[in-house]
Amino acid sequence: MTKLNQIIAVEKGVKSKAVQDVNGAHQKVQKPALLSGISRTYQPKDEEGEQLPPESTQVQGEDVLREMAASLTRLFDVTATKDWANCAARADVVVEGRTVLADVPVSYLLFLEKQLTDLHAFVRKLPTLDAAESWSHDPSTDWWKTDPVRTIRTKKVPRNHVKAEATEKHPAQVEVYYEDVPIGYWTTVKFSGALPARRLNELVERIEKLQQAVKFAREEANGTEVTDQRVGDAVFGYLFG
Repeated sequence: MTKLNQIIAVEKGVKSKAVQDVNGAHQKVQKPALLSGISRTYQPKDEEGEQLPPESTQVQGEDVLREMAASLTRLFDVTATKDWANCAARADVVVEGRTVLADVPVSYLLFLEKQLTDLHAFVRKLPTLDAAESWSHDPSTDWWKTDPVRTIRTKKVPRNHVKAEATEKHPAQVEVYYEDVPIGYWTTVKFSGALPARRLNELVERIEKLQQAVKFAREEANGTEVTDQRVGDAVFGYLFG
């Protein structure tokens, strides 16, 4: 029995050949000479005259249609066999012994593969928590937060430094400088909606396991035995019969 994956393997080549044959047929019918024929014989005036062979050219009208129909019939049959089989080809998606999805059509498995590839790329780019900080989960906000950090707030206060005392003849020489004086305290807590690296790795691992399971399921579904369909003869029997 033919398998679905065997039909899929030959479909591209059959389609390519059919396109070439149809293009070739189209080019033939655009040449008037190929659709015109002639048959002539030569008879000399007397028995001693030169004998010439008959001449003829064949008309390529229905022949072109038959050749094109033969090529397209193969394409129609292969495509029908694949599409009919796709209706029946199914498999379970199993991850580590757990059936995540049961009896999934092969067309949906192909859809899943594409979606999981996109999802994998998205999750891999998610931001993670800064490893330099210590984070804990805050149930009230569902965010991550750091422990409170207390810092001092200071203010620059001007001070006078007497470089030389005043005398009867000269005023005092005073230099102004600024001193940082504590005036309060900041208590800071940082919040983040990013993921812990452990959680990100866990999500990536789950996606990759499901991707692998979907691929296995698709291979299993594509191993379904198919019934060869013969629709081409019916179609072209009606069209060109």
